[in-house]
Amino acid sequence: MKNKLIICRMLPALICLFCWGNLMAQQKGGKTLYVNTFIGTAPLNDPKILGYKLPDGWRSWAGLTFPGSSLPNAMVQLSPMTAYGSGAGYQYEDSVILGFTHTNKGHWNLCNIPILPMSNPGDKFGSKFSHKREQASPGYYHVFLDDYKVDVSLTSTLRCGYHRYSYQNNTARQILFDMGKANSRVNTWNLEQAGDYAVQGFQGGENVYFYAVLNTKIKNIDKKDEGQRSGYAIVHLADGSTAPVELKIGLSFVSTANAKQNLEAEIGNKSFETIRADANRTWEKLLSTIEVSGGTPKQTQMFYSCLYRSFLWPALRSDVNGEYRDAKRNISKGNLTYYTEPSLWDTYRNKDVLLGLVTPQVTLNVIKSLKDVGDKTGFIPTFFHGDHGASSIAGAYLRGITDFDILGTYKLLLRNANVEGGARPYITEYITKGYISDPKIDHPVVETKAKAGVSKTLEYSYDDYSVAQIAKKLGDTANYRIMMKRSKNYRNMFDPSTRFMRGRWENGDCITPFDPQQPYYEYMYREANAWQVSFYAPHDMPGLIKLYGGPKNFEAKLDSLFTLPWNPNHIARNVETMIGQYCQGNQPDHEAPFAYIFINKPEKSQKIIDRILNTLYGIGDEGLELSGMDDAGEMSSWYVFTSLGLYPFSATDPEYIVTVPLFDKVTWKTSTGKTLTITKPGKGRTLTGIKMNGKLVKGYFVPHELFKSGGSVEMLTK
Repeated sequence: MKNKLIICRMLPALICLFCWGNLMAQQKGGKTLYVNTFIGTAPLNDPKILGYKLPDGWRSWAGLTFPGSSLPNAMVQLSPMTAYGSGAGYQYEDSVILGFTHTNKGHWNLCNIPILPMSNPGDKFGSKFSHKREQASPGYYHVFLDDYKVDVSLTSTLRCGYHRYSYQNNTARQILFDMGKANSRVNTWNLEQAGDYAVQGFQGGENVYFYAVLNTKIKNIDKKDEGQRSGYAIVHLADGSTAPVELKIGLSFVSTANAKQNLEAEIGNKSFETIRADANRTWEKLLSTIEVSGGTPKQTQMFYSCLYRSFLWPALRSDVNGEYRDAKRNISKGNLTYYTEPSLWDTYRNKDVLLGLVTPQVTLNVIKSLKDVGDKTGFIPTFFHGDHGASSIAGAYLRGITDFDILGTYKLLLRNANVEGGARPYITEYITKGYISDPKIDHPVVETKAKAGVSKTLEYSYDDYSVAQIAKKLGDTANYRIMMKRSKNYRNMFDPSTRFMRGRWENGDCITPFDPQQPYYEYMYREANAWQVSFYAPHDMPGLIKLYGGPKNFEAKLDSLFTLPWNPNHIARNVETMIGQYCQGNQPDHEAPFAYIFINKPEKSQKIIDRILNTLYGIGDEGLELSGMDDAGEMSSWYVFTSLGLYPFSATDPEYIVTVPLFDKVTWKTSTGKTLTITKPGKGRTLTGIKMNGKLVKGYFVPHELFKSGGSVEMLTK
C-alpha cells in the first residue's frame, strides 16, 4: 500500500492521484510524495507558448529531465533510456525502452553503461512499455517491459545502482550490456566475467569503470565487436531459479577495483528495500528543509519537484577511498570530496546559491574541486560561456562558506580575469578596448560562428564585479579598483541610438544591418537576441537605468520587452517560450522580470513573475512540460526561489530581492540550525511593504543574515 501512494503519474488519473498523494503527504509529513520526477520529460509543442511552430522532425529543447533514481549530487543516476542522442535519454512520447543507464545530466552527454534485462529478444534490443505500468519517486523507478515480460525496479546509492528484475519466463534469461552506446561518444569498451556471479568492465569516452554482482549464476557471456561502438555483451543467466534477479553495480571514474570497493561499502548485503528506503530518507531530509503551506496542490507539487531537480547536479566523482581522476586524468587523493564542475553559465544565477543555502558542505567541496582543477590547469574552469565560477565562489564566500584556500582561489580567479588562453576567450581585447568585437560577416544567421562579443562583454563585466567583491573582502584595494572599473564595461556595448546592447566591429563601429529581434547562438549574442541581453547588469542596475535615460525611458523599453510580439520566423532552439521578446526558455534574460522593481514598479514585475510561475511550469494536459531546458537545475531553482518570494538577483551579493510568494507561509530550516519564516498574510498580489523581524524594510532587498541568524520576512500586499 505504501508504495502505491508514491506520486507517479497514471495518465488519466493524474489530478486525482496527486490530490490523494497530497492528502497523504499532509497526514504523514512526507515531502517525497509531492515530487513528480516525470515533470520535464514531455515535449513542449504549443507554438503559442514556444513562439514558433516546430519544424518537422524537431523536438523542443524544453525540460530534458530524467525520471530515474538518484541521490542528491550523486555519481549514479539510474534511469531509462528511450533515445540515444537526446537531452537526458528519456522522452515521454517514446514507447520503447532501450536500456537503463547509470549517469545523467540532461545535457546530451553521459548516459553510460546501458543495461537491459531480456527474454527471448530475437533480433532486436529494446522493449515496448506503457506509462500505465511505470512509476517513479526520488530514489526509485519501476516499469514493466512488455516485450520481454520483465518487471523492472531500480534504486541507487551515491555510487551504485541496484536493479531488480522479475522475469515471467524463468528460462533463457539474459541481460544486455549495450557497451558501445551512450549519449557521450564511446571510443572503446571492455567487459569480462569476474567469477560465477560478477562482471566488470570499462566504457571509454567518459571513462567509467564498473563492477556488477548478480544473485544468479552466470551461464556464459556473448560479446560482439568488443571495444567498438557497434559492440555489446549479453550475459546469459543459468536456469533453475524463479526468484527475482538482482544486479548490484558499483561505478568509479578511477578503476574497477574502486568500483568494487564502492559497491561493497554502499550496498554490500543490503536488500533492495533497504536501499530504497535509505534513498527516500535522504531525499526526505533534504526536501524537508523547506516547508510550504497555503499554495494550490499543483504549486506544492511543482515546488517540491523543482526543489528535487535542483539537487541532481553537480555530480560526485570521488570514490569511498577518496580517490578521483583529476583534470590531468591522474589518480589523486586529497582532503575533499571531488565533484564535477557545475553547469556554471546556467546555474550561477540561482541554483549554486540554493545549493550553498541547503547543503553548504557540498558547495564547499565543489569550490575545492574547482580550485583543484585550477591548480592542475592554471585556471578555475568555466562552463560553456562567461567566467561565472567567479560569481559562484564569491557568492558562497560572502555568504559564509569560507573553509577553503580563499587566497589561492582568488589568485586563480585573477589569472582567469587577466590571462589569455584560459577561462575567458578574447580577454586581451576586452582589457584593451573595454569590449569584445565581432567580425564583419555578410548575412549572418542563427548558427553563424563568431565571438558572441556582446554577451561576453556583459558577462565578463559581471564576473569582474564578482572578483572585485573578493578583493574588497581580502583588502586588495588595487585589484578592487581595477575590477570595479572593468565592471562598468557593459556600458561600452550600449547603443544610445537604438537603446540596445549592440555588437561592434573591431574598429568600434556598431554592427549593421541590425535586427534586435534576430536570435544568434554566438554572433554578438550567446543564445539570445538584443532584447534578451539588454537588461543584464545585475551588479549595476542604477547605472543601466541611467543609460536608458532614466526610469521613464527604462520602463518604456522594459514594457516593450514583454509586449512586442515574437516573430515566428525567428527559429532558434533554446530561444523559445516567449512573453513578447522575453524568453523564459533560456537563461540570458532570467533577471529581466525583476527589473521593474528598480524603478519602484514592483507590481509590474509581479504580474510577469506570476504569469511565468503559473503558466510556464507544468504545462500541458498532464502537467509534464517545462518552458525550457532545466539546465542542471537552473530552471527549477528559478521557480524555487521565486515561488518563495526571495531571489538572488545578483548571485554574488549576499542579499535577496523580495517579491510576493505563492505560499502563505514558508518555514526554512537554515544550515545554521535557525529558522527563517516567510509569510504573506494577505491574499493580494501587489507588494506594498516588507517587514523583516517585525520592522519595515526600506527598499526591496533583505540580507543573507536571515539565513545565518534566523528571523522572519513578512510581505505586505493589497
